Amino acid sequence: MTKKFTPILLGSDINVYGMARSFHEAYGIKVEVWAGSPLAATKYSKIVDVKIYPGFSEDPEFMNVMKKKIEEYKNHEEPVILIACGDGYAELLAKHKAELSEAFIVPYIEYDLLKKLISKEGFYEYAEKYGLPYPGTKIITMDEYKAGNYLTIPFNYPVELKPEDPVSWLDCQFEGRKKTFTLKSEAELKDIVTKIYTHGYKADLILQDFIPGDDSHMRVLNAYVDKNHKVKMMCLGHPLLEDPTPQSIGNYMAILPEFNQDLYDQVQSFLEKINYTGMANFDIKYDERDGKFKFFEINLRQGRSSFYVTMNNCNLARWYIDDYVEDDLANRETVYANKNNNDHVLWLGVPKKIFTEYAVDNEAKHEATSLIEAGKYGTTVFYEHDRSFMRMLLMKYMFHNYIGRFKKYFEVNKGQYFEKK
Repeated sequence: MTKKFTPILLGSDINVYGMARSFHEAYGIKVEVWAGSPLAATKYSKIVDVKIYPGFSEDPEFMNVMKKKIEEYKNHEEPVILIACGDGYAELLAKHKAELSEAFIVPYIEYDLLKKLISKEGFYEYAEKYGLPYPGTKIITMDEYKAGNYLTIPFNYPVELKPEDPVSWLDCQFEGRKKTFTLKSEAELKDIVTKIYTHGYKADLILQDFIPGDDSHMRVLNAYVDKNHKVKMMCLGHPLLEDPTPQSIGNYMAILPEFNQDLYDQVQSFLEKINYTGMANFDIKYDERDGKFKFFEINLRQGRSSFYVTMNNCNLARWYIDDYVEDDLANRETVYANKNNNDHVLWLGVPKKIFTEYAVDNEAKHEATSLIEAGKYGTTVFYEHDRSFMRMLLMKYMFHNYIGRFKKYFEVNKGQYFEKK
């Protein structure tokens, strides 16, 4: 029998709902969520109890709230584990890990390592040192922008431009803002860099060689590393479609499970060499020019689409509990997921008709279509044990909205690089 425990999730988006559902599927429990603001994914849910604390997503209000929580929970009769469901919360937990550990289990890396890895520049330094391939990269600084000497680049157009600091990027708003930009000319590069640096963003920008290929060239890999810094689970996903909406570009909308031992070995070696702890999520793209998988970034928590891991027999919640509550991961063999094709389940973040219409026609899509026809697919938010009328109405409305978003944005943001729809 599992020992008693209390999980607390930080955040209120689809990532939170995926983790809450994982806990509910594994243990049948309702999960408490602490957040700075409400979002639709957890609204009207019977499996989460959301408590809103305005300003909670940033210091100093985060620690103002947490100091009270430490007093409330420091003598709690069962272990209480904090799980971040966003970059900002992962950073806050690592930053205040020592103080929070007075009352909570905080399964995150030390703050110094987090600051290196959450920075794309820092991640690429580690990737270079420990043998993870990554795209050709140039750093643009605010000083270089002011001096006007950033336009000479070491690769050809098109190029990818993205913020180095994803947390401060949230506060930079302007018309045409995207999660990442694909730029086809020097004039476009100059225009976007100017908009970024005149709208409050001060950190560096990452300019990269554009790896050709549609969304199905992407891969996503989730790994769990135990408190002894040993990788205990890896689950690879093959995205087939991404969200084309400007503020959400890069968010996966369909993930097919995949097995690749070479990628697993690369990632396991990297995480163990840097003494990682907790959940990690990698974005990767296959470069057909040299036959290599190139690593874009590491997210220091599970991602918004990571429920595909739970759907494919590696329940996201169990790893934390088996590690920190049951204390029985140390002698377990590493799980390399998705070896058996017969067990594969397709994850969808959009209606089936969107996937059918917009995903590029290839062998992976045919496999995914077969899974749909066999009923071996699912979503994060539609859960049979959380089907109140109001929730189902809201979730169906959210899913229906993707039809208009794809019609409006797919061609302009995706269609120019591969088969047009």
